[in-house]
Amino acid sequence: MISIKSSREIELMRQAGKYNSLVMKEIAKNIKVGVTTKYLDDVCMKKIKEYGCEPSCLGYEGYPASVCISINDEVVHGIPGKRKIKNGDIVSVDLVVSYHGYHADATRTFIVGSVPKEVEDLVKNTEQAFYEGCKVLKDGTRIRELGAAIEKYAHDHNLGVVEDLAGHGIGSEMHEDPEVPNYDDGSNIRLKAGMVIAIEPMLNLGTKDVYIEDDGWTIKTVDGKPSSHYENTVLITEDGYEILTGD
Repeated sequence: MISIKSSREIELMRQAGKYNSLVMKEIAKNIKVGVTTKYLDDVCMKKIKEYGCEPSCLGYEGYPASVCISINDEVVHGIPGKRKIKNGDIVSVDLVVSYHGYHADATRTFIVGSVPKEVEDLVKNTEQAFYEGCKVLKDGTRIRELGAAIEKYAHDHNLGVVEDLAGHGIGSEMHEDPEVPNYDDGSNIRLKAGMVIAIEPMLNLGTKDVYIEDDGWTIKTVDGKPSSHYENTVLITEDGYEILTGD
């Protein structure tokens, strides 16, 4: 069921979004060569608690950490552990925080050290694909129009669009209706003012095809090429949108 958020709910989600952004900035300061992904998870947990929030990912369907950290060909849901970040890695941090029972979801992909230009462009164009999608947002926009805008930009830049994963509604639950694909899925569901959705292009340097690792969580590209992920929690307004999870 698709929900329209009340003014009170929207304000709580703005607060959740503000704290999400602050935690993400703290994580960004700590991403460097030699740091383990478990260390980043510890930083994340500490800051979330400092801001009076809860880590939405921890325990969600059994997920064992406070944040998802995915590297290079890992698309999403990488589990923090002993792995050390290396020069030339791209690191996607998918962070969801809950504030007084309302969630905010954002992802950033960080470049560590020196990477090939095609990888640098992948990260830049994944972020831009998000904003290309936002250009069509307003009360009454069909979800397929959002997906089509993201898809067109990605294909214009020769990137694979992951179709097995999608954005989603968000509010008092981390994942709510509707599903928000990054391609034109033919759906005629319309966005309405007061809806809040997580828009999250996941674009690959190669094939769109992905698979799940043996840990049951980590999703990787089939061809082993890098993947980038960019996400914000977005409020639909009468004539546009408001990003709730900062810059």
